[in-house]
Amino acid sequence: MGTGKSSVGVELAKRLGCRYCDLDSLITEETGMTINRIFEQFGETHFRDIETRVIERISSMENLVISSGGGAVIRGKNREMLRSSGVIINLNASAEEIFSRICCDTSRPLLKDDMSLERIGTMLREREPFYADADIRIDTTGKKVDDVVREILRNLEGNV
Repeated sequence: MGTGKSSVGVELAKRLGCRYCDLDSLITEETGMTINRIFEQFGETHFRDIETRVIERISSMENLVISSGGGAVIRGKNREMLRSSGVIINLNASAEEIFSRICCDTSRPLLKDDMSLERIGTMLREREPFYADADIRIDTTGKKVDDVVREILRNLEGNV
């Protein structure tokens, strides 16, 4: 969340000659509902179940750069499916950087009731063990999209 996944994903897909896929957009298309609405109406567990179904459907596709929400990798099954067909890249940033990037964004259901630096820091700490399981980790704090993409490409060369 707020680490540049969408911007970096689009540019990375272009450079690799792949299609770009935003997981949240696919969920919205499939359900006809916004992510916020799914959370409000059915809760996080239901959203995560939909997320897992969509990952299952797209993880076997080739030549695809997938941008997932920050909570998608919490489920081991999701990480396994994604890893089976590619490389998992975690983009991270400091809590302060994330807060500055998303503080005016009302489309973050997990921050709806508490859009604070403290809440963001707590979420990052809770999710760290799952993020640490990525094949490649890139800190995007203070970096431009192009710089992050170049760093990913250098790392991918070492992982292929």
